[in-house]
Amino acid sequence: MSRTLLDLVRSFADTHADRFGAASTPIPGLTAIRATEPGELQVAVNRPLVAMLLQGAKRVTIGAETLEFGPGESLLISADVPTVSQITQATLGTPYYSLALELDPVLMRELAVEIAAVPGDPRKPVRVEPTDADVADVARRLMRLLDRPFALPVLQGPLLREIHFWLLAGQHGSALRSLGGADGHAQRIARAVAMIRESYARPIRIEELAEAAGMSTSSFHQHFRQTTTLSPLQFQKQLRLIEARRQMLADGTSVSSAAYAVGYESVPQFTREYGRLFGKPPARDIRRAQMAA
Repeated sequence: MSRTLLDLVRSFADTHADRFGAASTPIPGLTAIRATEPGELQVAVNRPLVAMLLQGAKRVTIGAETLEFGPGESLLISADVPTVSQITQATLGTPYYSLALELDPVLMRELAVEIAAVPGDPRKPVRVEPTDADVADVARRLMRLLDRPFALPVLQGPLLREIHFWLLAGQHGSALRSLGGADGHAQRIARAVAMIRESYARPIRIEELAEAAGMSTSSFHQHFRQTTTLSPLQFQKQLRLIEARRQMLADGTSVSSAAYAVGYESVPQFTREYGRLFGKPPARDIRRAQMAA
């Protein structure tokens, strides 16, 4: 009997998930997620991805918009944007399972020239839609490859190309076409985002970012906020705070050391801004996260 995508993800995630519930696969960008109880709020600046929810439920907020999604639905993030997410339905008997794939802009760019444009609003960077049957079918075949490691080097490339094809040809196509555009606004902003990600701990002038994007400073400000929902300064600040939280949680770094490591000169300022983003002062937040892990 053919195993369903949920069966395959359940089997892999139950065996390989780390203490945070993430099970990375040998296939680049493909991760299975498992949770056995509703989770804490998670703040992240996500890279473009598609997440197929197979069991349970999740809530994602971007700016003022909140999206709920459940089994049979997919979340698409088509730009580097900050999100606040929370698993809202999961139990030990009926865990939460999802499968996330980071999108490859190079594949998108190659395929966009071969596929007719799909109607839709390309400016909406986060959306929830019913999971496309063709996308789910390719995802199932990718997961089956994990039991056939000898076939991975030969077959994973064509299957990754196929899943990008069906995403681009489906209801997400309008948003993904802007991601794949060689010199569109999305790609220009992506170059500036890459600079912020690489140099988040140092002061970066707006002029530097605008030059990297090939835009005037006024046009850059407008398109950066339109794409990410934040100003460049707010984006950098969130990156700093998220990285500081990762260092404290994963590496046991002290509050003051994490603050200085990500570019803060004042620990009280770091503590205030951390509390505004994560809802609790850093020491209390890390203690609670460690107890819940």
